[in-house]
Amino acid sequence: MPLRLVVFGRQGAGKGTQCALLSGHYAVPHISTGDMLREAAVASTSFGLKAKSYMDRGELLPDDIMLGVIEERLAAADVVEHGFLLDGFPRTKGQAEALLNLLGGGAGLDLAVNIEVPEDIVLGRIAGRARDDDTAHAVTARLEAYALYTMAALAIFDSKGLLVTVDGVGTPDEVFARLREAIEAGRA
Repeated sequence: MPLRLVVFGRQGAGKGTQCALLSGHYAVPHISTGDMLREAAVASTSFGLKAKSYMDRGELLPDDIMLGVIEERLAAADVVEHGFLLDGFPRTKGQAEALLNLLGGGAGLDLAVNIEVPEDIVLGRIAGRARDDDTAHAVTARLEAYALYTMAALAIFDSKGLLVTVDGVGTPDEVFARLREAIEAGRA
């Protein structure tokens, strides 16, 4: 069976690194909404420019825009055949509910994994990378949005028995081993 996984974690928790490792290990497409939005912004598409204005302020894009992007991507042939690692979506309770509805009430999802890393550690990690949208204001706004909105999305998956939290502190290999263990246990 193809793996169908949602990956949560604060900005700087290592979602991108871990999703790349998981994607290779399970041969499943890594769908990073952040990457998709940044690529659209660089390409200066009308959607990309609109998305960039939100990202530069550290704000979440409206649910209807994000849902359209995700629904289209989940219908793609590679996802239908191989499954998905969804990184950066859902970020709100409404998006979580809409995703679960899209996936047949959760029956089309194996697991939601939260990579838990304390805020002081993620701030140190973010300071060490160079991304145009990592301004101090935007980072603070994203961490606040995570606490205000994404934690409510996590609660939706938890209420469905689909959420597992994995310690994200350690080397990438240590975190990857914990994630694989949690995924295998969740799929059993």
